[in-house]
Amino acid sequence: MRGTATYVYCLAERSRPPSLTNAPPGLPHGTRPELIEIKKSLWGVVSDVPLSIYGGERLEPRLTDLTWVADLALAHETVVEHFASRSGTSVVPMKLFTMFSNRARASADLAARWPDIKPVLDRIRGCAEWGIRVMRQPVPARGAAARGASSGTAFLVAKKRERDAVRAGLVKAADAAEDAFESLAKLAREARRREAPETATSPPLVDAAFLVSDNRKERFRSAARRLAKSCRQAGADLILTGPWPAYNFVQQASEDAR
Repeated sequence: MRGTATYVYCLAERSRPPSLTNAPPGLPHGTRPELIEIKKSLWGVVSDVPLSIYGGERLEPRLTDLTWVADLALAHETVVEHFASRSGTSVVPMKLFTMFSNRARASADLAARWPDIKPVLDRIRGCAEWGIRVMRQPVPARGAAARGASSGTAFLVAKKRERDAVRAGLVKAADAAEDAFESLAKLAREARRREAPETATSPPLVDAAFLVSDNRKERFRSAARRLAKSCRQAGADLILTGPWPAYNFVQQASEDAR
């Protein structure tokens, strides 16, 4: 097809070609996802996309349209997650807008990156990513005791007690969040904290990703439920998400493969 580029969603390692049955349609205006062979047991999931939309000069101005980019990111991730959910398949997601001039160039370039890709596949094989976010529960409004104080001294004492109670509550919640992270990290092959944006007004106590082997996922989920209860008792809420493709454990391979 002329006037197109080869768009790469992900790499999929499997002894036989992954099935394309029921695969999502992929990026708007692109062809449906197909497979190209990178090397034995390694496949690229690709589409042909029109340069009239995705070419550099056309793409660059549209990157400021966050709604448009978010829609494309969702289409991209839906394809990646479809193949990651296939039994016996290990997936290395590519970054959004990973493109090559044609399929032969994509296959050759990705094959040349095998020394970078292989260690990542060795690390994530048989695993999925799970995540937790631990947030402090809303602090109840205070100040009634201070307002009802009979003297200036009593007012200051009441205010200090309220501040101390808030600090103690924060410490308790933070300790529970740290315990949750450390306990779950022991059940994971790898664990990584995610930093909150500097502009975040209420950053989480813990935001982390875990690479969990499939044979430990039930134990991991059970531990997360138990730790969520402990966090609630300590004034924090733990939210578990997953399973996902191993997004947080393949960044270097994705960058090297661009």
